[in-house]
Amino acid sequence: MRYISTRGQAPELGFEAVLLTGLANDGGLYVPAKLPVFSAEEIASWAGLGYAELAQKVILPFVEKDISADELKTMINATYDCFKHPAVAPLVQLGHNEWVMELFHGPTLSFKDFALQLLGRLVDYILAKRDQHLVIMGATSGDTGSAAIEGCRHSQRVKLFILHPHDRVSEVQRRQMTTLLGDNIYNIAVRGNFDDCQRMVKQSFADQSFLMGGQLGAVNSINWARIMAQIVYYFYAGIALGSPHRPVSFSVPTGNFGDIYAGYLACQMGLPITQLVIATNANDILHRCISNNQYAKQALVKTYSPSMDIMVSSNFERLLFDLYDRDGAALSQCMTRLSKDKVHALDPKRWHRARQLFDSCRVSDVETCDMIREVSQQYRYLLDPHSAIGVKAARQCRRNTQTPMITMATAHPVKFPAAVVKSGCQQPAMPDHMADLFEQPESYQVFDNDLTAVQSYMTTSVRSQ
Repeated sequence: MRYISTRGQAPELGFEAVLLTGLANDGGLYVPAKLPVFSAEEIASWAGLGYAELAQKVILPFVEKDISADELKTMINATYDCFKHPAVAPLVQLGHNEWVMELFHGPTLSFKDFALQLLGRLVDYILAKRDQHLVIMGATSGDTGSAAIEGCRHSQRVKLFILHPHDRVSEVQRRQMTTLLGDNIYNIAVRGNFDDCQRMVKQSFADQSFLMGGQLGAVNSINWARIMAQIVYYFYAGIALGSPHRPVSFSVPTGNFGDIYAGYLACQMGLPITQLVIATNANDILHRCISNNQYAKQALVKTYSPSMDIMVSSNFERLLFDLYDRDGAALSQCMTRLSKDKVHALDPKRWHRARQLFDSCRVSDVETCDMIREVSQQYRYLLDPHSAIGVKAARQCRRNTQTPMITMATAHPVKFPAAVVKSGCQQPAMPDHMADLFEQPESYQVFDNDLTAVQSYMTTSVRSQ
């Protein structure tokens, strides 16, 4: 498997290099040069497989030139053995052909665990194989940080710097990051929003000279391995509900577009998906783009669903790459216009192509709380605010009630007590393994929105050990 940049000017790489590189040196994102495609017969043969067994089938084609099947199996089994539910990603039925897929049974109670617990093991394996060390820099709107720290904190070859927007994540999300202490873990709170943090990461990848010879790696979904691991649960859900003999649809709470892009790839790889619903909060640039072909940045709004408080969705570039017929030069021009113009429209032909599979919906904080309360009263099931947005969008946008609609429940409601209480529901108790979270000491540094200051701190921290 070879990987190419969406901007078309970076060298092709194998999986090992893509895993450690993150962002391409031309500013683009790496994608497979050619996707594996599974036949209906092959997908049907996977019925009844456990989650880890299915993950082995889906992931192996992406890595098999660099990681043997046995080594991959060992890492996958270790990853999903630490999940608290025996099904790993169980499906819960709400209404007629309406399902929620619980993606929050990992160690940090977020869908990010599916990729980041595996990514940590993959990075350790490759670094040991190459006898290298790596500085990892990531930005989080809430959940990526704790999942990345949990996945990488035992590594002797990684130093991990996680940036989060100061006072713009929930207290549970912050404490999940800042109470995981280790000599290789550095939490940074930036006085700004997630887009500011993400911009720092991208600028640091573009010019890594501040590391004085060190190599920078990524844990954000700009890293291809994140997307690769998330493809699996779309197949898992589809097969459980009758695929490939039966089509399915998904509604995905969407911030950085990585999770729903994994669903798009599952469709390209043979899973019969008829609809993908982009579910957004008030930070609805993707909804405005998909529904009205208007890509216009606005001021970022703080909401009850902070993990989706993102205006610049990095992985949208990967979808655009396909919509622009994998023409790196054309895509590069498009991305330049998107970054500079206040309002931009996609080429109508590309936009209409996206609309064949994608729909979108904007859900306000009031509507989010109403949905949490409604589902709790009707089904005695508690949604977190992001998942509530997904359910609301699913109900509003679904094209065919005869097709199963699966909402990705991306986080446990215990992480967002403000929205739960605002909805009139009882605040859930902490899981046993997090019962003492509020008693643990925290460690993090607060910085102004100043890239030079953040990079100076990173350089000093790397050289001091």
